[in-house]
Amino acid sequence: MSVSVRPFGSTRAGEEVRAYTITNAAGACAVLLDYGATVQSLLVPDRDGKLTDVVLGYDSVAGYEDGGAFIGATIGRVGNRIGGACFSLGGKTYALAKNDGENTLHGGKKGFDRHIWQAEIVDALSVRFSRLSPDGEENFPGNLRVSVLFTLDDDCALRIVYDAVSDADTLVNLTNHSYFDLSGCGRAMEQTLWLNAERFLELGAGTLPDGVQLPVEGTPFDFRTPKPVGRDIDADDKQLRAGGGYDHNFCLGGGHAATLESSVTGIRMDTFTDLPGVQFYSANCLGEQTGKGGRKMQDRCAVCLETQLYPNAMNCWGFPSPVLRAGQRLHSTTCYAFSVVK
Repeated sequence: MSVSVRPFGSTRAGEEVRAYTITNAAGACAVLLDYGATVQSLLVPDRDGKLTDVVLGYDSVAGYEDGGAFIGATIGRVGNRIGGACFSLGGKTYALAKNDGENTLHGGKKGFDRHIWQAEIVDALSVRFSRLSPDGEENFPGNLRVSVLFTLDDDCALRIVYDAVSDADTLVNLTNHSYFDLSGCGRAMEQTLWLNAERFLELGAGTLPDGVQLPVEGTPFDFRTPKPVGRDIDADDKQLRAGGGYDHNFCLGGGHAATLESSVTGIRMDTFTDLPGVQFYSANCLGEQTGKGGRKMQDRCAVCLETQLYPNAMNCWGFPSPVLRAGQRLHSTTCYAFSVVK
């Protein structure tokens, strides 16, 4: 069990980027970058004991700077979309960057994914990344101190703990944007998925939730009984057309949010969270890219399970609030636990 550190290159602005590798007693390892507090690699044993990298990533800093898919990154201040790129808080309206049509996506033009974080090796299995997001960054109010603790335990569970506090009322919705392919070879649509959700959020214009919660029953969005991700993805369904596939927030019915399995490797991933939603994204707009080791990435070659508050919450009555009051402490945990199905 150990944490090792190595140079990973430099940004175009000349900032040095470092990679932190956590290796557990089983030989599994997580490679984390201080650029974007990013999960660059995650190698876990398959049914034959062979290590398989189950997340997408790049071999260079340039890949992350040039990429527009937020691969593996910590997302903030506010993950997902804010409709109309503005919100009102404390009697004041804040205009945000429109980086997704008329909306704000994943924190704006330079969200948390494009900053160097301060790194601290906590112990032999844990690394903490921290940063101060200053008042006015991407026009969000308040000096926000935020940290993300990654732990890869000996049972091959990657635990992500988010902490934040602000000196003024602000918005916060943190998540991780890893793309999972448990097969390690792009056969993500064959993965079997179970989602602990009876409802999902309807998408209106601009892939934006409009406040309506729809039942999954009788629709392609019903994953209460495990099924292959791609089985119904091209069904003639208004909501699938709206997202170009799955790009929807599911309203969770408990802490065990999801189970993803690959018949190719036998790897199983159970997702646990204390957050109320998970954005299930089938990488519909990933595009053709070159990733780690020259691997070709393309649409639907992996899936995201982004645990979070509901998107567009400031504009939808009854959604869990993303408002973090001054002096209030945010603390949240998500865990991706890996095992093998024989």
